[in-house]
Amino acid sequence: MNAFSVCVYCGSRPGGSPSYEQAARDVGSEIGRRGWRLVYGGGRAGLMGIVADATLAAGGTVVGVIPQALLDRELAHRGLTELHVVQTMHQRKQMMAERADSFVALPGGIGTFEELFEVWTWRQLGYHDKPLGLLNIGGYYDGLLRFLQHAVDEGFVPPAQQGLLQVDTAASELLSGLHRLAAGATEPDDYSRI
Repeated sequence: MNAFSVCVYCGSRPGGSPSYEQAARDVGSEIGRRGWRLVYGGGRAGLMGIVADATLAAGGTVVGVIPQALLDRELAHRGLTELHVVQTMHQRKQMMAERADSFVALPGGIGTFEELFEVWTWRQLGYHDKPLGLLNIGGYYDGLLRFLQHAVDEGFVPPAQQGLLQVDTAASELLSGLHRLAAGATEPDDYSRI
């Protein structure tokens, strides 16, 4: 049986708070300690490198997927279990999604936002049924969560769709919850109406 795979989206920069780096270490350590697999963008910089190193240090496997253009700029992590080089960002995201059993967003920039929202949209449209999580460290995503509630209140996002995004402030709890959902735990009651 293959190890449970967690696709992590996060910043290629460390961010402005040490708590973000610690969160990346915590996520990687939890993935590795559980014998799971990290799937991520293949970079060595910022939170990306931290989560990969922590997973490897804790005994997990790490699959990186990176476009040739970024590999050529020497941004690839060369110590991974697997490093796949693709031509485009679309190929990167598709391969990451195919190899994942769940998705988690840590603090990051517009690339992280875009990846989370794309895989969430794919879930809404029925392209996959894998659970999604957001690790809200130090209130980083508070503003986004308020805006998402505003979108629900204004009738653009169904409450059930909002409920598909699991949010937590602790890595271990978020990962455990996603694992339970991936194993077949009940989704929100009104998911079928989306």
